[in-house]
Amino acid sequence: MDKPGLLLVDDDPLIRENLVFLLRSSFTVHTAETRKEAIAVISNLPQPPELSLVDLGLPPYPHDSTEGFALIPELLAINPNMRILVLSGQNEDKNLKHAMTIGAADFIPKPCEPQLLKARLEHQLQLLSIDVDQSKRESYALIGDSPAMVGLRAQITQFANTDFPVLITGESGTGKELIATQLHNASARTAHPYIAVNCAAFSSELLASQLFGHAKGAFTGATREHNGFFAEAKDGTLFLDEIGEMSISLQSNLLRVIENGEYYRIGESRPRLARARIIAASNKNLLEEVRAGRFREDLYYRLCVLSIKTPPLRERYQDKIALLTYFQNIYSGKVPPFELDDEAEDLWLGYVFPGNVRELRNIIVRLGTKYPGQTVSRARLQEELESSEPLATLPAEGAAEDCKTRLKEGNFDLDEHIQKVEWQYIQSALQMCDNNLSHASKLLNVNRTTLYSKIQRLESKAV
Repeated sequence: MDKPGLLLVDDDPLIRENLVFLLRSSFTVHTAETRKEAIAVISNLPQPPELSLVDLGLPPYPHDSTEGFALIPELLAINPNMRILVLSGQNEDKNLKHAMTIGAADFIPKPCEPQLLKARLEHQLQLLSIDVDQSKRESYALIGDSPAMVGLRAQITQFANTDFPVLITGESGTGKELIATQLHNASARTAHPYIAVNCAAFSSELLASQLFGHAKGAFTGATREHNGFFAEAKDGTLFLDEIGEMSISLQSNLLRVIENGEYYRIGESRPRLARARIIAASNKNLLEEVRAGRFREDLYYRLCVLSIKTPPLRERYQDKIALLTYFQNIYSGKVPPFELDDEAEDLWLGYVFPGNVRELRNIIVRLGTKYPGQTVSRARLQEELESSEPLATLPAEGAAEDCKTRLKEGNFDLDEHIQKVEWQYIQSALQMCDNNLSHASKLLNVNRTTLYSKIQRLESKAV
């Protein structure tokens, strides 16, 4: 039986050598020294590893956490199911909370006892196996009775049995792949193959070969012919995750498939017929990618004839308790149960969960591990959250009337309004701190990496 894969990212050669020696009996270990090298290593593997150990302090900023934090979402983009454990000497409380918010499953301070490290890795493997088995039976992406979830389920029912492509958009951690699976399972194609391809996990050349196949001798190393995913999907469904990472040249080939159903294997001049239905997903704003020249406009409009936006957890207020119960049930026997007291439950319901369902799941695992069988107080829960700020409370009476007046005027856009307010606070903080990002992040009480990401996003929208 093949050993599970583990990506180890650390700039210290002695640490890498010792960890490889310690872990190689239980895992197939792949090593990298930098963020760029880590992505290159994982992109050249036949399939991404199940686990990753990541140090925060990586070159060219080994004394800063920027590179480590940037790597976590990049790894999750390649393999959303990967369990990332941070192994770092930069174990300040703010680093732990931010790592968990952006998708890390665990945080282990350096130095760490070898047996404890192995136990934490094996524990995450067990939880991963539960998630994989559970996803075959039920999708957490559909749990909840909030208006957003009722609408989502209605869209799945409406779109399941059409042959048109579906474009699924939404933030990381909102379950886009699970929605694609549900679309397939609810369709007449459910007896046929369902193949998921993560476009971010392959180089452009390798992705072309994987999708369309190649003839023997088509390129160096092509020692035998390869059918490709379109052929293997047959009359089923081909799910293209992170389609925003697909190269422009490959986008042209995909457009041809959608328009006339034909594609060419690499090294052949005879067209082949594609019968699979295409479902695509992206956490990027593809319309902005079109405007930036990174995504074909004609392909975008072909894909978004039918579109589904997965709701972020902050829009699913009443579903947060249902998800808490769900994850506690499926992890029963591996993660001890706990309860929230009334004040902790209020905080749980009010927290925005910027990392969405993935963050919620990881927090449940940590709370169950730290407080088995106990009642968790608000203070204990607050220790696990990056920000204790709840969702905005109802405005005061005078402010409420002002809100009503704006709404009556029509053409009100809540997201645009929030972005403008956020941008005003960020600009004010930068002015007060002479554009020092670290000082501004402290003033705003957000992580420096989070602030940098917000600035990039808001500047691109020119709010």
